[in-house]
Amino acid sequence: MAFGLAHRKERPRVPLRHGEGDKHRLTSGEGLAALSLDALSSVAYGPEAIVVVLIAAGTGTLTATLPITVVIVVLLTVLVISYCQVIAVHPDGGGAYAVAKKSLGPRLSLLAAAALIVDYVLTVAVSLAAGAASLASAFPALSTHLLAVCLVLLVLLTTVNLWGVAESARVLMLPAVLFIVSMLGIVVMGILRSHPAAVVGTAHSVRATESLGILLILKAFSSGCSALTGVEAIANGVPMFREPRVKRAQHTELMLGVLLGAMLLGMAYLIRRDQVAPRRGVTVLAQLAAGAYGTGWEYYATSLIVTLVLALAANTSFGGLPVLMSVLARDNRLPHLFGLRAERPVYRYGVVALAVLSALLLIAAAAETHRLIPLFAIGVFTGFTISQVGLVRHWATEQPEGWLRRAAINGLGAVLTTVAGLVLLTTKFLEGAWLVMVAVPLLMLLFTRIQRYYTAACEELGLGRIPPPPVHTMSLVIVPVGEVSRLAQRALTAALALGDEVVAVSVQAEAEKALALRYAWERWNPGVRLEIVDSPHRSLAQPMVAYVRRETESGREVAVLIPEVEPRHRRYALLQNQRGLLLAAVLQARTDAVVCMMPYRLRL
Repeated sequence: MAFGLAHRKERPRVPLRHGEGDKHRLTSGEGLAALSLDALSSVAYGPEAIVVVLIAAGTGTLTATLPITVVIVVLLTVLVISYCQVIAVHPDGGGAYAVAKKSLGPRLSLLAAAALIVDYVLTVAVSLAAGAASLASAFPALSTHLLAVCLVLLVLLTTVNLWGVAESARVLMLPAVLFIVSMLGIVVMGILRSHPAAVVGTAHSVRATESLGILLILKAFSSGCSALTGVEAIANGVPMFREPRVKRAQHTELMLGVLLGAMLLGMAYLIRRDQVAPRRGVTVLAQLAAGAYGTGWEYYATSLIVTLVLALAANTSFGGLPVLMSVLARDNRLPHLFGLRAERPVYRYGVVALAVLSALLLIAAAAETHRLIPLFAIGVFTGFTISQVGLVRHWATEQPEGWLRRAAINGLGAVLTTVAGLVLLTTKFLEGAWLVMVAVPLLMLLFTRIQRYYTAACEELGLGRIPPPPVHTMSLVIVPVGEVSRLAQRALTAALALGDEVVAVSVQAEAEKALALRYAWERWNPGVRLEIVDSPHRSLAQPMVAYVRRETESGREVAVLIPEVEPRHRRYALLQNQRGLLLAAVLQARTDAVVCMMPYRLRL
């Protein structure tokens, strides 16, 4: 205090475990790489989806690409503002599910959760399939091995995400930056050129089969809205960000909106100005790249970057779905193991579940993109709509300052996402969208049944109520032994400290070995009774189960202490017979006794 400094009161601090500090959480830039690649990479197929629909009315209708894209960007702006609000109101993650649970009731919250899970799994499958198909375009030899390529990429992504979300973001940072630079380069260079630098692909005649009407425009709008998938992932993964989590997540959401909006508007302008129509052998994005860069190394580098990012876009689901599943587990709607977190901030059971479901879907669809696309985006638009409606209800209930303006923005978003979702569902229903309509109710039923089980279990366990005082009863500790040894001595020593009475039980199949054990026991004289159980069929588990059951029926508390040898080096573990582990599993399944394992660690 000589220098005006007072001693501050020291507070006890619990040291952080490895992986619990902010080092293993996301910055805003890392969040953009880990959680936004799905949305950013959608510029590879969003504008093309609009063009493919409009071309049915002739090449002259391609001028409608820009106004349709403007409406989509308006919807993107509404969604970005909305999800910034979701991040602030629900900083624990969960996105549309958290909004619906608070403002719209349990049924709609289950619908939002089921739709998001379906969408996340489809995002992984579609991204990997599209990436593999793009890779096969550059390397035709891989065209017969698309499924194998997808599964290899899935294993790599799963491994990186099991290591840690921050680590996966750092791996994706360079591809994300290269992709953003190359896409913005296409827009800037294309606008600066008065005409395309080069034309790629083979032209084919286009015959108008429809007239440009409101239905075709709505269909083009809903197809182009596939560019908005992934916008919700940041709001679902807020807990993964460093402190201050809310501000970092909101900054990431805003960066995503600005970048994606600029790319979509720029590409739509180039499509309209240069009348870019579908051509054989190339994508619309490839035509725009050739028009901006020519057919030199920049064109091929852009093609490889797009291929890589399309495959890595699946990482968005690995960042969002495990957090959503942990929230569902916390609400007793999924098994509680999905809420378990590793030392690093990773929900590994959720990561593995996503990988398994995606692998099954890829195998079922043979990694063919056209079989997966009809299922895509319906789930996410369901989540969009529920989120918007939920926020309107939230503002109307809370009525903070400026709530009417916020509710109007969310109401507009709800109308637009509802229209897009309904058009998507009706136009894609027979192409496979009906599978989503089946999967979502089944998931809702699963959530309900799991929640019902946990509710019944809580009631039976009396959680939340004061139980009667514990009753003291005489206890018996049973120690399975095979022969007189230091292992038996350690086990009996531990057993004598645990219970009122201790008995050693040995199951023997041969009379000579039983007599030898009895003689050795009497010479040792440990002060513990030895019971020898005959087993003519050389079974260990069944005679022990029968003995334990007889003792538990006497009304005493019975514990079984099983000694197990553990070598210091894991390579020797297979040399042990593992009889103790097998016996413990059988006793736990068939008796009410308390089963304990006592390790005896060797120096080997």
